[in-house]
Amino acid sequence: MSTDLLNSWTFWALLSALFAALTAICAKVGVAEVNPDFATLLRTAVVLLSLALLLRLTGQYQALASISAKSYLFLLLSGLATGASWLCYFRALKLGPASLVAPVDKLSVVLVALLGVSLLGERLELRQWCGIGLVGAGVALLAWR
Repeated sequence: MSTDLLNSWTFWALLSALFAALTAICAKVGVAEVNPDFATLLRTAVVLLSLALLLRLTGQYQALASISAKSYLFLLLSGLATGASWLCYFRALKLGPASLVAPVDKLSVVLVALLGVSLLGERLELRQWCGIGLVGAGVALLAWR
């Protein structure tokens, strides 16, 4: 694998999408006979153990004192948001079809774009806004009864 590919955000984003799709399908099957909150706990434990092993094998641990208070705060907030998202996601998967739950969950794409522009000062071109609009329209179409 070339270093260009490994340093490409697009490559990693596509892999993320693939794994997110697998997450939805596996979670839908896994949550069928399990309380969705407990299923979230089990999934979180697997993520925690997997990341600890990855960091150990690759030597990527970082001294906790090297992390700024601002980074700690925002990583804590991100973790809380992730936990809330996963709890809601698993509950939605328990109640609805994965083929609809996962796409509606991707409304986060639209929200990230809006928040990125308004809070982080990011700039999007017309073409990108059109794409974001199409994602939003697709979610609305899926959710519309």
